[in-house]
Amino acid sequence: TKASVGFKAGVKDYKLTYYTPHYETKDTDILAAFRVTPQPGVPPEEAGAAVAAESSTGTWTTVWTDGLTSLDRYKGRCYHIEPVAGEENQYIAYVAYPLDLFEEGSVTNMFTSIVGNVFGFKALRALRLEDLRIPTSYSKTFQGPPHGIQVERDKLNKYGRPLLGCTIKPKLGLSAKNYGRAVYECL
Repeated sequence: TKASVGFKAGVKDYKLTYYTPHYETKDTDILAAFRVTPQPGVPPEEAGAAVAAESSTGTWTTVWTDGLTSLDRYKGRCYHIEPVAGEENQYIAYVAYPLDLFEEGSVTNMFTSIVGNVFGFKALRALRLEDLRIPTSYSKTFQGPPHGIQVERDKLNKYGRPLLGCTIKPKLGLSAKNYGRAVYECL
């Protein structure tokens, strides 16, 4: 079976480019800690490097556009791997991302890159983002809401409880009337 043979992450070994154990993190790097469970036959360093690659500039094969930019400037780097105590075949992969990889002031861009399609990556049996450090210099680029929480509470006439943002489920298939009713009930 394929599971007993193991999974080859791709045509290229990510470890050669994206596993950099001697990298010294910078104050301006976004640092992520991922809990990774590699597929059988995938070494932990390759799994960590694959996460760094797939969540930044890497792809499973060589593409002609690689030569159009300095991938070294933008790539994520898996700089440390350590086993999770008491958990078989689970590791914490530490990945550093350069700020140049992300659009200023865009939380969406940052999270889409870091936790986008990498979670469906076949070299991994499981993946979870455990921790994220966002440098102050990047946090300062987020403008935040145009007004404070008090204005929002006044608009909604809701006080003394948390305000949560969520997606109404089901997100498709409700009539406009029933969707409005669900939103009203949430308020």
